Amino acid sequence: MFDKARLKLTAWYLLIIMVISISFSAVIYRIQTTEIERFARTQRARIELRLNGFGSSPTLLIDPNLLEDTKRRLLVSLFFMNGAIFAISGIFGYFLAGITLNPIKEMVDEQNRFISDASHEINTPLTSLKLAMEVFLRKKNPKLGESKILIKESIGEVDKLQSLNQSLLRLAKFEVPNGHSDYELVDIKEIADNTISKVNPMARQKNIKINNFVESQKIMGNKYALGELFVVLLDNAIKYGNKNGSVWIVSTRKKDKVEISVKDNGIGISEKDMSHIFDRFYRADLARTKTEVNGYGLGLSIAKKIVEMHHGNISVESKVNEGSTFKVLLPI
Repeated sequence: MFDKARLKLTAWYLLIIMVISISFSAVIYRIQTTEIERFARTQRARIELRLNGFGSSPTLLIDPNLLEDTKRRLLVSLFFMNGAIFAISGIFGYFLAGITLNPIKEMVDEQNRFISDASHEINTPLTSLKLAMEVFLRKKNPKLGESKILIKESIGEVDKLQSLNQSLLRLAKFEVPNGHSDYELVDIKEIADNTISKVNPMARQKNIKINNFVESQKIMGNKYALGELFVVLLDNAIKYGNKNGSVWIVSTRKKDKVEISVKDNGIGISEKDMSHIFDRFYRADLARTKTEVNGYGLGLSIAKKIVEMHHGNISVESKVNEGSTFKVLLPI
């Protein structure tokens, strides 16, 4: 599809360039032939003035084919010049068309991958629901207790679908350019405190202590988006942290920026997974083995979008079975 589009775009580039080039050539030809004719008339007049005193005829000194030959040479030169422009424009036009279409191609490829991944993730709970119901309907004498179990399991699958839908909506919201452009002066300590109060119940279930070392620092940002960022990072730290462990959230001033780091002492991330953890729907092998942890691999993608929205940077340092540290650098 994009190869055909590239050729069409190249053809349009060539058409525009050649129309301009031929138009200029026509103007140049017209101007030059007019100048040649004017020059010939001027020279003829000068020769007549010089030869009048000698009684000679000027026509004997002027080649009648010289003017036409000069015009023909000019026309040939312009023809070859336009041919060269056509060839060079074709090469550069094809190259430029590729550069022009490349962002669109990347966007379409990304969209196709997103649709494929989302369909796969949605299909899993739907298949589970369908199979459970089909098995139940095949039973000749289903019992009330079995019906309750089926309903309970179905509600669990529906909850997963609802969670996936909410994550997709959040991701779509943060992917919209200037989707959250209502920035204001916010205090990251206040946002961190509010976020910790939200995730504390989950931390208490695993007996994880959250150590808050975020200092008061005001930055320009979207309060809702930054809160979502802190939720994602702390939620991941608790999910993949060890029971009876600890999580640290620390802020550090670095010139005109502030760094917020979230550290855990959990399962960590393997080296081969490090370059993919911010990809949508990507879950590291170690994360997949923790079957009690629900998730679709969208949280860190959302976090990255929020950081980029605030013109910041997010990175990670991790060692397997030692824990991970996510660092967010935001401009003040």
